[in-house]
Amino acid sequence: MSEKDQSQPAVAVSWLEISEEDAGQRLDNYLLRVLKGVPKTRIYRGLRKGEFRVNKGRVKADYRIKSGDVLRLPPIRTPAAGEVPVVPGFWLEQLRQRVVYEDPGLLVLDKPSGLAVHGGSGLNFGLIECLRQLRPEDRRLELVHRLDRDTSGLIMVARKPAVLRELHQLLRSDKVDKRYLALVAGKWPRTLKLVDAPLEKNIVQSGERMVRVSKEGKRSLTEFSVVERFKEATLVEAKPITGRTHQIRVHAQHAGFPLLGDPKYSDAKSEALCQKLGLKRLFLHAWSLRFSLPDSGRLALQATLDDDLEFILNLLRK
Repeated sequence: MSEKDQSQPAVAVSWLEISEEDAGQRLDNYLLRVLKGVPKTRIYRGLRKGEFRVNKGRVKADYRIKSGDVLRLPPIRTPAAGEVPVVPGFWLEQLRQRVVYEDPGLLVLDKPSGLAVHGGSGLNFGLIECLRQLRPEDRRLELVHRLDRDTSGLIMVARKPAVLRELHQLLRSDKVDKRYLALVAGKWPRTLKLVDAPLEKNIVQSGERMVRVSKEGKRSLTEFSVVERFKEATLVEAKPITGRTHQIRVHAQHAGFPLLGDPKYSDAKSEALCQKLGLKRLFLHAWSLRFSLPDSGRLALQATLDDDLEFILNLLRK
């Protein structure tokens, strides 16, 4: 079954043999690409229920596919070409202007706040869908990692499967230096340089995804350093050692200094300060990436704070 076939409505179970070119990807990322237009929630539900199988066995979403694996695709309808969601021109133009680095195998963008990395959970499109419309000639664009919808800053998108595999290996071996700028409520102590607190995903009754510190969670480490102090807030640099969902946000809250503009993990004091400053979004920005690739060499990339965040800092300085 070819990728062209998969863009048409499926009416029966089908099987797909994984090629050498696609080997090494996470199964969920591979499915999100080949089943274009299928809601993310539908794919993950199918994975949980065992509808997608590899070599006749159940596998988890993070399974890394291998050359020669036989993937079972359940009867699942994929949109025809004319049903591809239309991306608003505003987002397309934003992304055109926010390319930070590009070579034949890699694209790095400064993602704007408010744009999810991919469609799903009620969203028809995200950054990856935007890029695929902007760059139809790039048939194998894949997210290397993710950022929360409200977080701005540097995000890597692979243009070749080999580069995707290389970067995933670097991420697993902690050879990608990722740093964020965050504005927290209160006076972060200079002596607090590491938060080591296990994190557990927890779905609350409303269905909203939340994360909490829990002994039953996975070990999570974040390094923090003070960048600039203000009367009621502190600008900090955060370096996540592990890559858990909402890690920086929950670790800052756990330390007693929630991020400003965070709708999930705030407190009354931080909310009052946001209202006073007129901050309308999460103050979290992925500002620095450093890593090495065989074909690209040593890369040290930066993205300055967006104007709306710099405006808030100038208010605090006054």
